[in-house]
Amino acid sequence: MSPYTEISPGRERWSAHQRIPRHVHDRAYFALVLAGGYEECGSRGRFHAGPGDVLLHSAFDAHLDRFAARGAEILNLPTDGPVPGYGLGRVPDPDAVARLAESDTAAACACLQEQLRAASWPPEDWPDALARDLLADPAYGLGRWAREHGLAPATVSRGFDKIFGMSPARFRAEARARRAYALIVWSEAPLASIATAVGFADQAHMCRATRMLTGASPQAWRRSNPFKTVAGAGG
Repeated sequence: MSPYTEISPGRERWSAHQRIPRHVHDRAYFALVLAGGYEECGSRGRFHAGPGDVLLHSAFDAHLDRFAARGAEILNLPTDGPVPGYGLGRVPDPDAVARLAESDTAAACACLQEQLRAASWPPEDWPDALARDLLADPAYGLGRWAREHGLAPATVSRGFDKIFGMSPARFRAEARARRAYALIVWSEAPLASIATAVGFADQAHMCRATRMLTGASPQAWRRSNPFKTVAGAGG
């Protein structure tokens, strides 16, 4: 059985106060909110999305969802290309995207990306600030972060897990592996250089982490990338 949750193109409806446990999709996609709203806590942080908002997901991002009192109607649009690095975006004309999706998913995805702009997402509480700091620097020491914010390490671990459904240490490790995966797939940098750049002890450590995240080796991802041919991939 695959450890990844399949993402199906098209509309989906979720009931009021429904919760979806943390899960991982192995394909990148955009989730456009058409009605209602929900909270998503995942690999890019925590966001509250409403009509016209777009949640961005790269391949192998993980998240959990908590739906508000009205539930939500969402349009999922998978993509095979790279996804912008921010987590929450907005489109001014979601109805145009939804109309196109009724007959042509690819055209709807293109329409969304033409309209898409990053939306602001100020941290609400210290778990949000910690997630943002770990995404900016996956080598950030958790003990150091706790001291700098006047919190006990145990408080940091419990509080973060309550919001994100995972420990901050695991969040940090997966953030590093995802950063490596993105560079492996979308850059031509040698694997050893990528390992150093994202803070792994060595290339072998990076290979183990990315295989655990994605189910395949960095070399396999380099060979299978349909968007470019990499010469001298270094690994």
